[in-house]
Amino acid sequence: MGAHRQGFRRCGGLKESMSNPIHEKSAVAVDADALVTLQAWQGRSETLADEITASPVRALSATLDRDDPLPTPGTRLPELWHWLYFLPHHRQSEIGEDGHARRGGFLPPVPLPRRMWAGGRLAWEEGNPLQVGDKVERTSTIASVTHKAGRSGELVFVLVRHEVRNQRGLALTEEHDIVYRAAAAPGEKAPAPTPAPKDADFSREIVPDDVLLFRYSALTFNGHRIHYDRRYVTEVEGYPGLIVHGPLIATLLVDLLRRNVPGARLARFEFRAVRPTFDIAPFRVHGKPAEGSTEGKTFSLWGEDADGWLTMQATAVLA
Repeated sequence: MGAHRQGFRRCGGLKESMSNPIHEKSAVAVDADALVTLQAWQGRSETLADEITASPVRALSATLDRDDPLPTPGTRLPELWHWLYFLPHHRQSEIGEDGHARRGGFLPPVPLPRRMWAGGRLAWEEGNPLQVGDKVERTSTIASVTHKAGRSGELVFVLVRHEVRNQRGLALTEEHDIVYRAAAAPGEKAPAPTPAPKDADFSREIVPDDVLLFRYSALTFNGHRIHYDRRYVTEVEGYPGLIVHGPLIATLLVDLLRRNVPGARLARFEFRAVRPTFDIAPFRVHGKPAEGSTEGKTFSLWGEDADGWLTMQATAVLA
């Protein structure tokens, strides 16, 4: 990759209370033999083809309440909006009770019941933005499968590396962190929350009603019921409300930067989910220039729930 690859680094200190959990009725310990089996997935790749069409761009712009011009061939795709493409097309018979595809296939069949999109790191190639009209390919590779014992049980980390290319070459590299956890023990206490910073330079309040969550689920073809099925998420999963998608919060953080830094284009972005956000109250997204950013190109971004707790941390570096 070009000069932007050097900014990639692993986000440390992944919390164990991130959003997007999956509960299955049976789970077994990942012993040494099971880990060897799972690690056989390392190096496995798949390539998907798609086209950057205008309709999803218009739909997400409306969902984010933006006043963008109509996209036409050659319109630059805003950062993170590539998540509208390369969507999973699992057959209905392959979907589990929670709305996710059943285990197996490209991702290793980790036998732990809760799966979380924990965060990621992205870098865009200078001079080759994704644009409406591009024919694109995404090659995804299982980079690593690791196991450790946490305070609340076993954890399996799966790192997926994506490379997105258009007709001009490599456009984007993404590292996607997935964490699998054991089911919560009865009476288990959640990790202590972290207070959100109070020194933002710019902020925006978001009202995460069920229409917003449904629209984003539809745009990303995400069938996970915790985002739109209130009966399921409260009665089966036991949460107080619908869970706001982690990628949606990340997208709102970048959107906040675009609204407050005219002409902002990203070279790198990394984010880490810290705590679930529910639709039962408004939440806020915040940003400010990062400490020590001498050229004014690095920004700290974060999400805060209605109780003042930190829900997501992110760093954006402008091109």
